[in-house]
Amino acid sequence: MYTRILVPVDHSDTSQAALQEATRLAGEQHAIVRLIHVIDLAQFAWSANEFLDVPQLQASLKEGGEKLLAERAALLQEKNIQVETELLEIWGGQIARTLVDDAAKWQAHLLVMGTHGYGGLTHMLLGSVAEGVMRHTHIPVLLVKASA
Repeated sequence: MYTRILVPVDHSDTSQAALQEATRLAGEQHAIVRLIHVIDLAQFAWSANEFLDVPQLQASLKEGGEKLLAERAALLQEKNIQVETELLEIWGGQIARTLVDDAAKWQAHLLVMGTHGYGGLTHMLLGSVAEGVMRHTHIPVLLVKASA
């Protein structure tokens, strides 16, 4: 039985599809859902910072992440599902490893996450957070692909 479901969220259609599936499972299992959003604060720190206001960009990332988490949490609360949220900040680290570490620390029973399902050259160039999670976790993972 999955009573602790961790769901990484972002603004993608695949993330939304994963959240819908996690919501369905949580309702059936009377589970608590932990929504997490990862932001990489280093993504602008090394760039042309003489042209950019890096602290303002980083603050904007944090604000956007908190807003996203609040919006997604409200969807679950409307369905009487217990939810908690966490904005995770990294500095150039691997998102997949961050998700795996948080799931283990929180003692998640299941990770539900979206995947684009890219293959071939696109996969080789972009990589896959979902694949990285699958490679490094012992926790069951449910991958959800958004319908085309």
